[in-house]
Amino acid sequence: MKKVRGSLVFAPPKRGKLQNVPLDPEVSAALTEHMRRFPPVEVTLPWVTPTGPKVTHRLLFTSGIGTALWSNGFNDELWKPALASAGLIPAPEKGQLYAAAREHGMHALRHFYASVLLDAGENIKALSLYLGHSDPGFTLRVYTHLMPSSETRTRKAISAMYRAAGHAHDGPEAAQAA
Repeated sequence: MKKVRGSLVFAPPKRGKLQNVPLDPEVSAALTEHMRRFPPVEVTLPWVTPTGPKVTHRLLFTSGIGTALWSNGFNDELWKPALASAGLIPAPEKGQLYAAAREHGMHALRHFYASVLLDAGENIKALSLYLGHSDPGFTLRVYTHLMPSSETRTRKAISAMYRAAGHAHDGPEAAQAA
């Protein structure tokens, strides 16, 4: 969904590419519970342009009155107030708006997702595919600062290999026993 000339429309994602992302069983269970408590709502909007043909989709997340959520409205009315309440961003002065900062919007969830996958050892090519990037090099340039250090990965890999072989370490005590 996006806003075109002030109107919400259904539209394909950036570059028109659909992404398939592996869904963890715990996330699936959470979504199932969400849908039990808040059944999906049928919303009809034009396709691609405000004058496009009307299409109806069942949305999992809607406004309090069952209408489509636009990201900027969600950010300003729900997301940023929650961040300010948690002390993560400053609250605006009375009568002012929250600062326009992409890193303070729900787009940050995309970066959180990427950082979790990178920290778990997911490779850049797979992450690039999940994020809908056409070039893994772009993904690497954007997210390289989130990748665990080479030294950390190296230590973890060797430690895991020793644990798998049944050896916590082979220090001086092991040499004396031989």
